[in-house]
Amino acid sequence: MRTFDPKETKAADLYALMAGVVAPRPIAFASTTDGNGNVNLSPFSFFNMFSASPPILIFSPLSRMRDNTSKHTLENAQATKEVVIHIANYAIVEQMSLASTEYDKGINEFVKAGLTPVASELVKPPRVQEAPVALECRVNDIIPLGTEGGAGNLIICQVLLMHLQEGILGEDGKVDPYKLDAVARMGSDYYIRANGDSIFELPKPIRNKGIGVDALPAFIRQSTILTGNNLARLGNTETVPTAAEAAAYRTNPLVAYTWNKYKARPAQLRQELEKLGKKLLEDNHVSEAWKVLLLSGQV
Repeated sequence: MRTFDPKETKAADLYALMAGVVAPRPIAFASTTDGNGNVNLSPFSFFNMFSASPPILIFSPLSRMRDNTSKHTLENAQATKEVVIHIANYAIVEQMSLASTEYDKGINEFVKAGLTPVASELVKPPRVQEAPVALECRVNDIIPLGTEGGAGNLIICQVLLMHLQEGILGEDGKVDPYKLDAVARMGSDYYIRANGDSIFELPKPIRNKGIGVDALPAFIRQSTILTGNNLARLGNTETVPTAAEAAAYRTNPLVAYTWNKYKARPAQLRQELEKLGKKLLEDNHVSEAWKVLLLSGQV
């Protein structure tokens, strides 16, 4: 493992390393206006939500490393205390990227990127019509984090009004991640698309009080087939099937087939049962996986 000391690493190199490992990062596609009403639109991947009540978002434009000057977005936020933060999706990712070009002050990135401005309701900066989400915000505070080139400036925004396209909502009224099709920033020129197989679900531990990996039977903890993730999924369960329930599961067609096929080779039977348990876990059939794995311990 290589070790880097920030005090002995060039700012540009440190930025590249940090941006490469602190990823993926959501992107604040921010529209602002200056004191004369000139519009600016630019994406920032140092961004996240930090409070729900009040609803607070924070993004951080860095000062330019080459000359330690400020981004137009920061100057506008300081002048007007207003911003609209959009969540971009894959359909407009190229346009969002184009808007990051450092055009001269006063140049309208809506025009350069081919995006459509729509009047906001509570703030002066316009919304991006094509964006699936637009959050009208008041700037509560701006906190500079340093004085050198590359220093961040935390723009603390309070959401005043949310605009969500109907098409990204599911029947339950919540945001459907597949319909949102959001993009996020990685290091260098890399992005990630939050869709397809990159989206997965995990049961939240806060909904129950799992037994923990330490409470798993030793033969399961010491398995060479189950991964740390597999063990954690088992440890997130509150109750373990009884020996009788596991024994009854031997009548399951796949378990019975596996048992009969390998019963003359106990070591291989244990391995095949562990493989089956692993597959059941990864398919989110945790109770069935428990029973199969408990059976493997009886071989």
